[in-house]
Amino acid sequence: MAKKEQHKDKKELIVIGAGPGGYRAAFMAADLGMEVTLIDKEEKPGGECLYRGCIPTKALLHAVKLKDAAVAADPMGISFSDPDMDVAKMARWKQGVIDKLTGGLAGIVKGREIEYLQGTAKFSNDNTVVFEATGGKSTELTFEQAIIATGATPLALEGLEPDGERIMGSEAALELKDVPKKLLVVGGGYIGLEMAYIYHGLGSAVSVVELTDGFMPGTDRDLVKEFNRSAKALFEDIFLETRVKEVKKNKTSLRVTFEGKDETFSKSYDRILVAVGEKPDHAALGLEATGVETDEAGFIRVNDQQRTSVSHIYAIGDVAGGPLLAHKAMYEGRVAAEVAAGKDIANDARVIPGVVYTEPEIAFCGLTETGAKEQGRSYERVKFPWAASGRAAAMNEKHGFTKLLIDPESDRILGAGIVGKDAGDLISELALAIEMGATATDVALTIHPHPTLSETVMEAAEVYLGTPGHTMNKKKR
Repeated sequence: MAKKEQHKDKKELIVIGAGPGGYRAAFMAADLGMEVTLIDKEEKPGGECLYRGCIPTKALLHAVKLKDAAVAADPMGISFSDPDMDVAKMARWKQGVIDKLTGGLAGIVKGREIEYLQGTAKFSNDNTVVFEATGGKSTELTFEQAIIATGATPLALEGLEPDGERIMGSEAALELKDVPKKLLVVGGGYIGLEMAYIYHGLGSAVSVVELTDGFMPGTDRDLVKEFNRSAKALFEDIFLETRVKEVKKNKTSLRVTFEGKDETFSKSYDRILVAVGEKPDHAALGLEATGVETDEAGFIRVNDQQRTSVSHIYAIGDVAGGPLLAHKAMYEGRVAAEVAAGKDIANDARVIPGVVYTEPEIAFCGLTETGAKEQGRSYERVKFPWAASGRAAAMNEKHGFTKLLIDPESDRILGAGIVGKDAGDLISELALAIEMGATATDVALTIHPHPTLSETVMEAAEVYLGTPGHTMNKKKR
């Protein structure tokens, strides 16, 4: 076999991976005057988040929530016949959203005069990668600096390896080839629950199996409990502290044997969706040819400037450790680009908000009660129930609350949790409050428009101060 022709080229900054972290780093570096080469396997930027993750998931969640809102409108005097779900049309609409956003990013790449190379890159030493173009041409690229932004890839379980058909990962599930009558979701984290919500809305009878004793491990239990109350009709069965022991593929079904704390039992399903977490995606990067170090879990070690153990190679986003969130990757991409451009800055983010986009949504930021107890840190918890919110009542929202964790000595906001409609859009105010060292008084004296759900943030602060406007005062005067 003839050896592939290999050319040499030198670059100032190479960014490997064009997901949210990678394209943000590339854009920032270009704005700071650097010559940037952005490498990704896809034809256009966007990464897993845009092609197979955040965006298509949220597009489908929005569609399903619209249907559910229509069904729930009867108490308000608005009645609909059962909405017709055209899954094929929905899939085309979802793809249109992806195409629009990736096309926009491609235009920004061109406008910023960034070199975009479609293909893969593999390190051959600390200053060189071999770029394998889609189509086969191999080029040796030397670089002054590089940013690794290759993200993460789903974990697989033995015996539950996705086949793209009857046993699915989230990528295959988002293709919406059809809607199974009975679906088993393996994993009760945010990805599993969001996919469960989508398929329930499309008409599947959804069951969930989770190895721990509750959904969303690590999330404060009161948030999860409120979610459970309002979403109890979502699931046919919930199996906690249970694992999948065996799967037998029959002609028309999958026979699943479960092993719980006290018993072993079996049930049949049409399809299985596996969502048990993710691992760093750098196996094909050739890190062994460099001095870049990884931790025990395989994530690339970085310092507060996103530098790896090789100072001119940076790592950002999922490949550099949790939380595995697109907005965290974007922030780190900006930091790495600024450092690469010669700025003396560091990653000093105090909070990274998290959101679970089910209905109701769950959002949180800063200190959690779980974390506070582990650290032995004192705090005061206050909640404002949405049952006392005029806006929630007007929207026919029956569940939800806003929670603040406050330092009893300084009155500063330490953490927050919200469960309810559009919680993800509300949490940013509290992330900003924590970043700025705001106190409960600062939040309570900030005039919020009435009637809005954002008022629940102000009202929670007023509960702490002992001056609530729409609940009884439980604090001593």
